[in-house]
Amino acid sequence: MLRHSSTILIIAVALLCGLGLVMLASTGAWVRGIENPYHFVGRQAGMTLAGLVAAYAFAKTPVGLLRKGVPYGYVAILILLVLCFVPGINEEIYGSKRWIKLPVIGQFQPSEAAKIVVVIALALYFTRWQTEVHTFWRGFVLPGLIIAAPIGLIAAETDVGSALSLSVTAAAMMFCVGTRLRYMVPSAIAAMSGAAWYIYNNPNRWGRIEAWLDLENPIHQLDRGMQQWRALLALGNGGPWGVGLGNGVEKFGTLTFAHIDFIFPVIGEELGLPATLGVICCYVLIALGGIGIALQAKNVFERCIALGLTCVIVVPAMVNIGVTTAVLPNDGLPLPFVSYGGTSLVFSLAAVGLLVGIHRRSQTEVTQAFPLGKEVRLAVRL
Repeated sequence: MLRHSSTILIIAVALLCGLGLVMLASTGAWVRGIENPYHFVGRQAGMTLAGLVAAYAFAKTPVGLLRKGVPYGYVAILILLVLCFVPGINEEIYGSKRWIKLPVIGQFQPSEAAKIVVVIALALYFTRWQTEVHTFWRGFVLPGLIIAAPIGLIAAETDVGSALSLSVTAAAMMFCVGTRLRYMVPSAIAAMSGAAWYIYNNPNRWGRIEAWLDLENPIHQLDRGMQQWRALLALGNGGPWGVGLGNGVEKFGTLTFAHIDFIFPVIGEELGLPATLGVICCYVLIALGGIGIALQAKNVFERCIALGLTCVIVVPAMVNIGVTTAVLPNDGLPLPFVSYGGTSLVFSLAAVGLLVGIHRRSQTEVTQAFPLGKEVRLAVRL
């Protein structure tokens, strides 16, 4: 099975991308303020092609070039994250400053690129200091500083979901590399305490928690808990087999962001339990494929990248499914490869390309040539 890890990964991603285009064709026509019913599916199809180009380019990128480009990429991503706070360049949507507008690219979300850059930067660091990962300074403090700046900027954009998912990714990498738990656990407790204090003192986010804890309250159903409540109604309305593609009713306006964050309940409403379980199985296959690629990697650098990129894809998917089924409070993370979002799709496919490239290099047998022309054979006749 390990030999076919990249094949499993590609098949799962292809199924999710195809399902995403189908569901955008079903939900995009009912988004308010959009006259063209195929606006979202057309843009998503174009971004899928761009993502495939990015995936091919990253799959062919030599390891040496990745190593050399990490410092420049890290500085560039910090600059892009800072631009999210610059008036005239940033694009504020629903109170969040997650996007910027660039002359050629257009609207762009730097936090999606930051996930890949942070993973590669951490992998390069642990490759350099792999013999000292058990120490406090070089095994915990310095890698913590590497991830602190981008995660802090992402959290300041009020994109707390992306910041938390990237923190989980970094923690998983540090744990697997060998950072001691006696350093990580107190820091995790302190970080969770700080996050809890921030949420409690933020009226908007604490209101989401209260709504999530009492979704059956009619007051919450018409306010902050409306999305999750309507998502549960959509899943219940679909039943085991769904009401049929295009026949869902919650997407008509009651379930806001049905084409972005809450596309999973629409899948359940229209296609039923087999489709929702199929989506979950695809992410399980992505996790298995990514872990298989990490296990076969030939060096620490590529092994860390494979592990980190797998978490970058799977962790937001787990959070999104948890939010849309009311297991977790509302956050705002899209469903990778399925939800509408050009930046997320392009960089998710680029991450898949990196994983495939790592697996391809690990399967290549290096044979050393021994030129026979320079050999001199001596024989003794008896």
